[in-house]
Amino acid sequence: MARDRRKKPKYLFFQGRHWFVLVCLVMGTMALAVRGLYVQVIDNDLLQAEGLERQVRVLKMMPARGKILDRRGHVLAVSTPVDAIWAHPASLRQARADWPRLANTLGMETADIGRILKRNINKGFVYIKRSLSPALASQVAALGVRGVYRQREYHRYYPAGRIAGHLLGFTDVDDRGQEGAELAFENHLGGVVGQKRVRRDRRGHTVENLDQISPVHHGRELRLSIDVRIQFAAHQALARTLVEHKAAGGTAIVLDSRTGEILAMVNLPEFNPNDRSTFNTNVMRNRAVTDIFEPGSTVKPFTLSLALQSGIFTPDTKIPTSPGVLVLDRRRIRDIRDYGVLTLANVLVKSSNIGTAKIALELNPSQLVATLQSVGFGQLTGVELPGERSGVLQSKERWRLSEHATLSYGYGLSVTALQLARAYMVLANGGVLKPITIRRREELPRGERVLPSDVVGQINQMLEHVVVKGTGQRARLPSYRVAGKTGTVRKINPEGGYLEGHYLALFAGFAPANEPQFVAVVMIDDPRGEFYYGGQVAAPVFRDIMATALRLYSIPGDIEPAGREVVVMPQLKQSGA
Repeated sequence: MARDRRKKPKYLFFQGRHWFVLVCLVMGTMALAVRGLYVQVIDNDLLQAEGLERQVRVLKMMPARGKILDRRGHVLAVSTPVDAIWAHPASLRQARADWPRLANTLGMETADIGRILKRNINKGFVYIKRSLSPALASQVAALGVRGVYRQREYHRYYPAGRIAGHLLGFTDVDDRGQEGAELAFENHLGGVVGQKRVRRDRRGHTVENLDQISPVHHGRELRLSIDVRIQFAAHQALARTLVEHKAAGGTAIVLDSRTGEILAMVNLPEFNPNDRSTFNTNVMRNRAVTDIFEPGSTVKPFTLSLALQSGIFTPDTKIPTSPGVLVLDRRRIRDIRDYGVLTLANVLVKSSNIGTAKIALELNPSQLVATLQSVGFGQLTGVELPGERSGVLQSKERWRLSEHATLSYGYGLSVTALQLARAYMVLANGGVLKPITIRRREELPRGERVLPSDVVGQINQMLEHVVVKGTGQRARLPSYRVAGKTGTVRKINPEGGYLEGHYLALFAGFAPANEPQFVAVVMIDDPRGEFYYGGQVAAPVFRDIMATALRLYSIPGDIEPAGREVVVMPQLKQSGA
């Protein structure tokens, strides 16, 4: 009995703990039940709001890229709507049974989808396929595959194709400019991406537009100075010549001499911005502004303009050139034949290197450099195109006689084709340098006088005679006076010196000579046929392009100069310069 009385307090202690735990459990259960009842019945709106919030997404609104037009309003580049299919990787992995249907609709292999997801499993966004037609994207959306969505994008199309590829450039898959005008005017054309908040259903379809976070701003239209008709004519004329003379490439540029607008800019070989299989680094650069070369005899008019300004020379000053070879610093300067005694004017007409060198040696070499700089050599033109180079025109304190002499006829400096065209625009404008542009101008730009008008008038008369009876006869037009100059230069060897038997054929000029409207420059790279002189290879291209431009703009023919003498050049390699 005493033992039982000692155990009773312990039993009562454990019995009390049991009831305490039981009461706590009951009260906790009742609290949870009350909370559940409150959420489900009394505060049901809050639960629904939280569920809906999980379906809200922020979407990008992609801007449409602005059109590029030629000066007459013809479309050169336009963005067409396409769609992209993207996915939430984690969600799409859970819909593995739908992969075959998705792949089949997109023209892919099922394994391709697996590989895409594996590479991007930790991301919240991955493209499955882009640049799809809206119709095909609708078929994909109709599949209802979990975690798969569509997004509106734009694809760039170029109606002129390869005709204007270098000038226009191209865009990437995100419709951003990568080369040419597309890159140069990206801020103008590209627009600004917008954002909006939407609600989607469980399959990812937008069921409600909630609000706009930021507006989308579409790109602006860009009107270029290019005339696609002249661009096409230049492309055709250049292409024919490359085939005829087995040349490696070529460039042609046409300017409006009054406004400085570029009407055509063509490089061959070319690429098609609509076909990425034609993309090649060597082919894609715009060689009219990126490639530099020695301009050769096309520089002679500017050397002679300095001579006339000096007061030492007149157009009738006689220059001995016999025996057709001049040695300076152990370097031989040659003419293609012994011309004997030439007037300064005929030095230009015959394109005599010796005559030009002898004239230049009477002039200060620093002044010659300054004259060449004044017409834009050695400086960027400022054209709104990427990759332009300034060329090379060095100024020295001490000049060797051979350096001084060869500079006078276009060796020892390097220029771009566009620089050469701008320099001849100075002559066409009576000695006034005007800015170059690829955009259409509504007003005539102001220019800067860099050469005296009377001197330029004399030089231009000589350039007319170059076409009438000199090396540029194949640039003649039936109803127009043409002024221009030929050039033939040896190609530079990248390892030093010159490449034997490899040349650049050049022609630069303007028409009509009495009131110039258009300036054109043609460069043919490495003609390998029977002829290679500028007067034989490049001058006919100039003629064909200029004839088209004058006809398209209804420019009236000018009066033939009195006593015009026409001398037909023989079809020989030794003729031309």
